[in-house]
Amino acid sequence: MKPGAFEYHRPSTMAEAAAILSSDQDAKIIAGGQTLGPMLNLRLAQPPLLVDITRIPEGKAVTDTANSVTYGACISHANIEDGRVPDPTGGFLRRVARGIAYRAVRTRGTIGGSLAHADPAADWISALSVLEVEIGILGPSSSRRVPLRQFMRGALSTDLGQGEILASVSVAKPSPRARFGYAKICRKVGGFGEAIGVVRRNPDGKVQIIAGASARPPIVIEDGADFVAGRSLDQIRLSEYLVAQGLEDSPYERAIHTAVIQRALHESWQA
Repeated sequence: MKPGAFEYHRPSTMAEAAAILSSDQDAKIIAGGQTLGPMLNLRLAQPPLLVDITRIPEGKAVTDTANSVTYGACISHANIEDGRVPDPTGGFLRRVARGIAYRAVRTRGTIGGSLAHADPAADWISALSVLEVEIGILGPSSSRRVPLRQFMRGALSTDLGQGEILASVSVAKPSPRARFGYAKICRKVGGFGEAIGVVRRNPDGKVQIIAGASARPPIVIEDGADFVAGRSLDQIRLSEYLVAQGLEDSPYERAIHTAVIQRALHESWQA
């Protein structure tokens, strides 16, 4: 299959891209193209206009301050994996990036594209939920910042309005003593996760738990210490809590989600 006919624009600034995007409600942004490309070829998506932001300098910019690191939306997974951009978590983001799909995908795919697509089974939407992250959004006439946990409204649904672009991802620097774990279950190597578990252990004893890839935004447990005894989870209590928060109530879903969180907890102790 080949894509249907479309117009193509390659703007030089994010502001110009937002202006072009706002002129046609069916236009699409393309950066890495790892999701949109196959959809175009299969004609599951047939936008009349593509706005290519890959050559915009703002999209590749990185700002490292005392309190945070801000990534341009077009920073690739491979940039993070290879350490070509700062990692405020001391290696956790590199670990997550290394497990995304295949190297070819990581070379082209972008952090901004992954978050804007908002697939619950994708890695960044869950991994970054354990951190303080703000999404920079640029519209045709204004800009704003939205916490990541408010940005994703549902499966494949975000807070982006007409003509708005996800322009940046700002990650607050956690305590150097914080420890992280990340795990996922896939049907095959390189595939999307069927269950994703993220754990952050803070110096004050607080344990944050994220249950992702559940056909909805990640389930965030701000203080999961009640579910943790040493290096082990109370998996029965945790699964009951996750179901109450919207996880599908089936033995399989309960088992795989508590299993990946247990693996993530174990990894946090190895960090």
